Amino acid sequence: MFAPVRRALVRQVRATFNDQAKGEKPVPASDDALFPPGSVIRRVHGDVTSMMVGGIAALLTQMLHPKALAGVWDHSDVHDDLLGRLRRTARFIAVTTYGHRDKAEAAIAKVKAIHEQVSGTLPDGTEYRATDPHLLAWVHVAGAINFLDGWRRYAEPRMSRADQDTYFAESGEVARLLDADPVPRTRAQAENLIREFRSELRSDQRTRAFRDLVLKSPVKSVAEAPVQRLLMNAAVDLMPAFARNMHGLSRPLISPFVRGATYGVAQTIRWAFAGEHYRKPH
Repeated sequence: MFAPVRRALVRQVRATFNDQAKGEKPVPASDDALFPPGSVIRRVHGDVTSMMVGGIAALLTQMLHPKALAGVWDHSDVHDDLLGRLRRTARFIAVTTYGHRDKAEAAIAKVKAIHEQVSGTLPDGTEYRATDPHLLAWVHVAGAINFLDGWRRYAEPRMSRADQDTYFAESGEVARLLDADPVPRTRAQAENLIREFRSELRSDQRTRAFRDLVLKSPVKSVAEAPVQRLLMNAAVDLMPAFARNMHGLSRPLISPFVRGATYGVAQTIRWAFAGEHYRKPH
């Protein structure tokens, strides 16, 4: 009796991650991927809800670096198509984690080619370029720590420190292929690197505008509004405290409710995808 409910939920989640107008379909998992079945990175990146929450937290954290924000603000359609950008990021993560090695390498080459075209000057006259290894290191570490912490909060709260270190070692392989440097190999190294970057981060009118663009993005339907609001609150709750403060945000007043409800959403989606050929819907 639950089969129609499962199918409907699976369709809805896949429609969120895949642009059906462009014929996009979920990325099939391959045994010949950059990372083998059973690897920690495949475990972390295989959970829909924690990756959605971690992805929003990661984006907001990453954009506190003025050069990262300028690259997105000045050279993309994020103002008009935030969902499209999130879909492309999710697809890149899926392809480089689960997809066949050839497709993963092609996706990495495509991103590197795009980076070659992104450069400019900040309002204070500082030049930036998306190929800067140091800047790529920030984007990587700010993303990785939020994805990992989303997984720990909503899927595996007792994840061992060894597995956390393995996640950074594995996700760092993709960062190095994108020419990021330095790339942390352990959680401790990641936390140290984030501390080193703190002096480069800024909060200003542009970061506030980007924050509002993300957190106040319109919903596709009234039915989706409560879930979107919940996941946005969960992302703010997940963010590193310094990033939340720099964005002028605070933890949700009912943080236990947000976490409990988000965990409920995560469990429901896992139930819907149980037995599906594709674990990851993008």
